Amino acid sequence: MMTDVSTPVIYVIEDEEDLGKLICTTLQSFRYQAKPFTTGEAALVEISWAKPDICIVDLNLPDMDGMELVKQLDEDEVGVIIVSGRDGLTDRILGLEFGADDYITKPFEPRELVARVQSLLRRIRKKKNLVIDSPQKARFGQWVYQPDSLSLKHAHKPAESLSRAEGDMLLALLKHPFQILSRDQLLGENCVPYDRSIDVRMSRLRKKIEEDPQQPAFIKTVYGAGYMFTSEVRWE
Repeated sequence: MMTDVSTPVIYVIEDEEDLGKLICTTLQSFRYQAKPFTTGEAALVEISWAKPDICIVDLNLPDMDGMELVKQLDEDEVGVIIVSGRDGLTDRILGLEFGADDYITKPFEPRELVARVQSLLRRIRKKKNLVIDSPQKARFGQWVYQPDSLSLKHAHKPAESLSRAEGDMLLALLKHPFQILSRDQLLGENCVPYDRSIDVRMSRLRKKIEEDPQQPAFIKTVYGAGYMFTSEVRWE
C-alpha cells in the first residue's frame, strides 16, 4: 500500500518499548504515520534519509543524552516534543533552551499528547506559510534577518543563527512593529506548552539581538499585555 506523503510523520523515541508502541498506536488512530525507536542512534540514522515532521523524545535514552538529541533535532529543523518522567523546573527550562517545542511529563493521557502534536503541527504549517509569503529579508537597526534560513546578520558583529521557535517569534514581531503581541500570539494558535517557554525563548532572542538584554532597545515588555517590537522594519 502506498503511503500518503501529505500525512504527518512522527518518530517516537522512547526506550520503554511498550510505551513507544502505545504512543504510536494512539497517533495512528488519528491517522498520523508513527514509528517507534528505542535508541537515539537508531532514530538519527532514520532521520538522515527520511526526516519526520515531529519527534517525540524521552530524555532517559540508553545510548545518548536525550538533551543532546533534542539539540541536534532542533538544528535539523524537526519539531520536538519531550515526554519525560523528569518534572523539575530545571529540566523543563533546559529542554526548551535546547530547542524543544513542548514538554510533557509522565504519566500523561495519550489524548493530551495528541492535542499537543496537533498544536505543534499547526504552528509548523503556519511558519512555513509565513516564510513562503514573506519577503526575502527584513532590516532593523543594523541587523538583517532572513526567515528562510533563520539567520541574522549584523554590520559589525558575527552572524547569529536562530532556532525555529526563536525565528517564529521574531518573524511575528517584525511583521507587526509598534504593536503589542500577546504571549498566545507569539506562541501560536491553540498552543499548550509550558508557561515559561515564552520567557525562555524571549531571553535567548534578546541575548542575540540586543546590545544590553536587560535594557532592550528592540523588544519591549508591556507588562500584563505582551511584547512590542519598537524599531522601524524594512522588508526587501
